[in-house]
Amino acid sequence: MSTSEQAGEDRAGIPAQREVNRRTARAYGLAIVRTIEIVDVSGAGVLMSPQMQALLRLIEDPEIHGVVAREFSRLMRPENFADFGLLQRFIETNTVLYLPDGPIDFSSNMGRFMGAIRAAVAGLERREIVERMMHAKEAMRLEGKHPGGLSNLPLGVGYTKEHGWFYTAEAEKVKQAFAMFLGTRISYTEIGQKLNLPRTDVQFILRNPIYTGWRVYDQKRDRSAAGYVAKPDGRQGYRRKIARAPEEVIRKKVLDGLVSEEDFARVQQLVELKRSKHWRVRPETTHRYTYNGHLVCAACKELLYTHSAKHDYYLCKTRHTRERRRREARGLAACDNRYMMRERLEPAIDRLLGERLQEPEFLRRIIEEYEATFERPQISNDSAPQAKLKMLEEKRQRVLESFFDGVITKADRDERVAAIDRDVEAYRGLLVASAAVPRLQRLDAGMVLEIVEPFAEWEFLGREDRRMLLATLCPEISVYRYAVRSLTLALPPAVANAKDGREKTAP
Repeated sequence: MSTSEQAGEDRAGIPAQREVNRRTARAYGLAIVRTIEIVDVSGAGVLMSPQMQALLRLIEDPEIHGVVAREFSRLMRPENFADFGLLQRFIETNTVLYLPDGPIDFSSNMGRFMGAIRAAVAGLERREIVERMMHAKEAMRLEGKHPGGLSNLPLGVGYTKEHGWFYTAEAEKVKQAFAMFLGTRISYTEIGQKLNLPRTDVQFILRNPIYTGWRVYDQKRDRSAAGYVAKPDGRQGYRRKIARAPEEVIRKKVLDGLVSEEDFARVQQLVELKRSKHWRVRPETTHRYTYNGHLVCAACKELLYTHSAKHDYYLCKTRHTRERRRREARGLAACDNRYMMRERLEPAIDRLLGERLQEPEFLRRIIEEYEATFERPQISNDSAPQAKLKMLEEKRQRVLESFFDGVITKADRDERVAAIDRDVEAYRGLLVASAAVPRLQRLDAGMVLEIVEPFAEWEFLGREDRRMLLATLCPEISVYRYAVRSLTLALPPAVANAKDGREKTAP
């Protein structure tokens, strides 16, 4: 059977095949000496399965006359010409394939011809089945439906044929993840810890446009032979995803957004900044550098790395040994930006941030660009977390009852209850946070002054406070030989549309 589901007790696939094989054996006076079941293996990967390898060893025994199968496709559905090597093994061992419609002796001329034809037809049938399935799924995507199972749905999103798309109780975690990332710029790890989510899931959540209400399909499975990745022993594998051509991208509005498209665009900007600048927040690590992750080389636009020896330095990425070798292999020279001592460079940047951001002309430009009002949706509905808490309490009670009835062990009970308690703690935190969600106000001169006011005290702030403020504005500071060439602020989408999200100042 191609999948484990097809071999389930509620499906009659394997018993039916056994009965047909028994009738075939009786018809030709054969005695079945061993039955081999191959489950969760596609016909295209059957040759790699240990069961098929065992079969090939068995037919080397002179006492074995033939192999009985329900149909030719149960033996093989060749994906490429290398799969036809299976037929060669039948020829070498003089093994006959017995099917309900008659035997095939591959050692005869007619048997070779019919075997090759039937194998090709079986492979063609498989490809046609896959194509029909893919076309049907694509049609569902174009109609705004969900073609996959529940496991393929994003966190906080549900789908049924009767009701279509809807948000589940977990959507509260999603809203808080966006709010935390936009409001405090804390790391994926910290967000995951607060919401009881795996760290790797947080980034996928923040990058998924479904939470703006749009279902976007910008990737597809690679249908080429090279795109298939088989699991060990020929088990059902998967096909790699590749980018769709622009004309193939599907965008469907299926929900009301949990977050505004402006906030989502802002998050994408920040996530990309984290990725491109390798900006990592590790609370357990002691940092001496204030501006690491924010400095770029004014000469080559590469990130400035940190280097500690007798003194602490900032240096251009191109001067790193590994990067220098890569550039040399491409015929590129290293950047001429020198090593810059932290003790000299950081005070120069401190003066820029502590003085320039207080200039009236600079603040005037900020106020003009923020005149376009943007308001983040204020969703304060806490019924979903409360319903989820009730469900978790009921789940906890069921676990305890299973333990009392002797169904599960004490270790299983403790593990399950601990997992439930972590979710309970996360949802209680969501209730507290939803009750204290502040209402954002229209951006005006007073708000701008409030934002830049901490820079007036820049020289008195500690490193952590400075980096928190930097994270809020996400600056990119361009430096060349201790001189600050430009300061770039990544502004919200409303401003980014006006001037490409950049404000540059020269010292």
